Order: sequence, then C-alpha cells, then structure tokens
Amino acid sequence: MYIQGFVIPVPAEKKGAYLAVADRFDSWLMEHGATEVVEAWEERVEDGKQTDFRRAVAAVEGEKIVFSWVIWPDRETAEAAEKAMEGDPIMAEMGDMPFDGKRMIWGCFTPILERGR
Repeated sequence: MYIQGFVIPVPAEKKGAYLAVADRFDSWLMEHGATEVVEAWEERVEDGKQTDFRRAVAAVEGEKIVFSWVIWPDRETAEAAEKAMEGDPIMAEMGDMPFDGKRMIWGCFTPILERGR
C-alpha cells in the first residue's frame, strides 16, 4: 500500500464546485489504479497552540479544510498515474480549481502500521 495525503483550504461557498471537481478527478484516479479515495470536509477543526490544519495551509476566514487521501496498491502505480496525468486533457477540462492550489499541502507515505479495514 502507498498513500498520498492532502490538506486543502476551500472557500465554504465552493463546496459544491469542489465536490464536482473531486468526483471527476477521483474517478480518473480509480481508473488509473487507485484502490480508494476519500474526500473529507471539515466538521471540527480546532485551533492548536503551536500549529494546526488551518495554519498549515494559511486558511482564511470563510475557508473550510478538506482532508483527503488516495490509497494505491504500490508506489509504482501511483507514479505511473502521476506520469499519465501530464498532458491528459482531463486536467484542462476541469478548468479553474475552486481552491488556491498554492496553499494545498500533500505528501506520499508508506504505512508502518495498519489495523482494521
């Protein structure tokens, strides 16, 4: 298993637009080998004393935090999908994103402990 994680500040009024883009893009990811994709909309994100999700993405008043992840069977599949993304017309077809991509944080992770599922 290989996991990509994302934290994204999204204007609250653009929740529907975000969901439309995510639905289309996440379907593309599944077609390219992802085994699971989760998009989670802020329900309770508290301010921390030193850092927190909001500060991590420089969220401003009126923005909600999206916490999302993609599970791949392995790193090679994830990297092949990233390569396929380059030049794929779906990227241009989605148009402007309903969030500021410069403030999105993301990373790739290899599990070191798993329980459940």
